[in-house]
Amino acid sequence: MLRVLSAARLLPSPVRRVRLYRQVAGRFPPLRPRTFTEKLNWRICVDRRALLAPTCDKLAMKEHARTLAPGLVRIPETLWCGTDVAELADVALPDHWVLKPNHSCIRRLFGDGPADVAEVRRRTAGWVEEQYWRKSEEWAYRRARPGLLVEEFVGLPGAVPADLKVLVVGGEPRLVELHTGRDDDHRARLYSPAWEPLPWTIGYRPGPDADPPELLEDLLKAATALADGFDMLRVDFYEADGELWFGELTPYPGAGLSPLEPALDAELGGAWPLPPLWRTRR
Repeated sequence: MLRVLSAARLLPSPVRRVRLYRQVAGRFPPLRPRTFTEKLNWRICVDRRALLAPTCDKLAMKEHARTLAPGLVRIPETLWCGTDVAELADVALPDHWVLKPNHSCIRRLFGDGPADVAEVRRRTAGWVEEQYWRKSEEWAYRRARPGLLVEEFVGLPGAVPADLKVLVVGGEPRLVELHTGRDDDHRARLYSPAWEPLPWTIGYRPGPDADPPELLEDLLKAATALADGFDMLRVDFYEADGELWFGELTPYPGAGLSPLEPALDAELGGAWPLPPLWRTRR
């Protein structure tokens, strides 16, 4: 088994991705992608445009948001960034903060007040060295700078605010995902940009109906601004303390492997104009 895994690592990344797609989808990806998930897989295998390179680097994302959506969205302050957590001993941290890898997702460490460096080092062991991009062959993660960052905590202590994820396709917001209970009871509710409930669940248990965000107009404006120039990009936000906060950019929602209902997959795929092949190497 170890020899098989080692041999697979020698294959080009697009070939490894095709193998992974076949394992999950039960079929090879089509040469002419039509659905949203097929086009996501095409992007992962083929698209190497420079504009995608910084979209999985958290520090670069913040700079992108600062440049393209000034005044529309608040950006969590970066309190420290680096590769050696020993430096945190000299950083004056607030009562509540969160540590994340710059070059991967999902991993988070919440902290209170001064950092216990030994505990932080123990709990983040291997995070800097992790080659996250290998999990699903997502190219932009390979371009992200390995490291860690500490930023201010958004929301109330002990509670993670609801996620608002806006999928912008063909330059227009097409879908708003409301995610709740991320740490214990993850649910999702899908809405149109006009906040009309949609029938799909994208593989999650359905969340409760919710009133539209107070800042819905700003949410859509900010998402459109941050996705400017992209044929498809998901932009993630939080709404907390009466403000709209920037979360992150997502060029590969669900790593292109999460299930979508066929009707939604077809609808979003039909709205996504892929770039011509000759542009994908720029």
